[in-house]
Amino acid sequence: TIAEWIERVTREFEDAGLLFGHGTDNARDEAAWLVLHAASAPLDGSFTAWGDPVDPATGETIRRLAGARIESRQPLAYLLGTAWFAGLEFEVSPDVLVPRSPLAELIGDGFRPWLEPDRVRRVLDLCTGSGCIAIATALRLPQARVDASDISAKALAVAACNVRRHGLEDRVRLIRSDLFAAIPPQSYDLITANPPYVPAATVAGLPAEYRAEPGLGLGSGEDGLDAVLQILVDAPAFLGEDGVLVCEVGESEPRLAAALPRLPFLWLEFEHGGSGVFLLTRPQLEAAARDLENLIGKRRNVA
Repeated sequence: TIAEWIERVTREFEDAGLLFGHGTDNARDEAAWLVLHAASAPLDGSFTAWGDPVDPATGETIRRLAGARIESRQPLAYLLGTAWFAGLEFEVSPDVLVPRSPLAELIGDGFRPWLEPDRVRRVLDLCTGSGCIAIATALRLPQARVDASDISAKALAVAACNVRRHGLEDRVRLIRSDLFAAIPPQSYDLITANPPYVPAATVAGLPAEYRAEPGLGLGSGEDGLDAVLQILVDAPAFLGEDGVLVCEVGESEPRLAAALPRLPFLWLEFEHGGSGVFLLTRPQLEAAARDLENLIGKRRNVA
């Protein structure tokens, strides 16, 4: 049955010592994801037929996928070719990070209370990868047009598939750009960013599941702050008068806060878990320009 297959795959995953964190955080949830996918069952929480028998062909698919997960140590999302984010399904490949971010909760809330969803007209999503944040934002803010940028042409190809998948070709524009470098001058109500933020030494020691992801989306200099500091410098020129920047820096939160102690980061809290996401307004960023200039100058001199 479905339930028995889930129990079997759970034990296999636990015995293999797999690492989780690419859509699930434990062996049982990942086993359920794999088995339900193989059985073409819904993954939205509505499935209840746990006692249904599994036909031999589906059982073979489950064996194959479970074996590949154990042998390759690749995230399950890559083996399935899809992942879920903010209640939406996205195509993924090893050319993009597997979608996962507490920003999904913020998107679901329409970025309240910091923005009025109905008044957001222009959004920029930096380091878009699969396009999941840009697309989820566009669907949640139907009045907005969204620009989604990434330095990787391969990532943008995946994002283009997802834009088509969700029927947003007329509202989500893809731009190849190294952060703001190739973004046309304009004013955004909201800028979101999930840039690389892992220190170089940490990248080298990551478990196999994380090393399977594109390194370009993970590492950002010796301390993980190179990309986010450049975003902080350039963002004010692209934000409207009441615009806000929302950026995820994960475990680099304490290093960033210590590097810029006078910048009033608002570190967001999430009901469903997650941390390392800050919000800043254009005036706050403009006031920090001198501190940022000095900090980046010191880093260049050290380098």
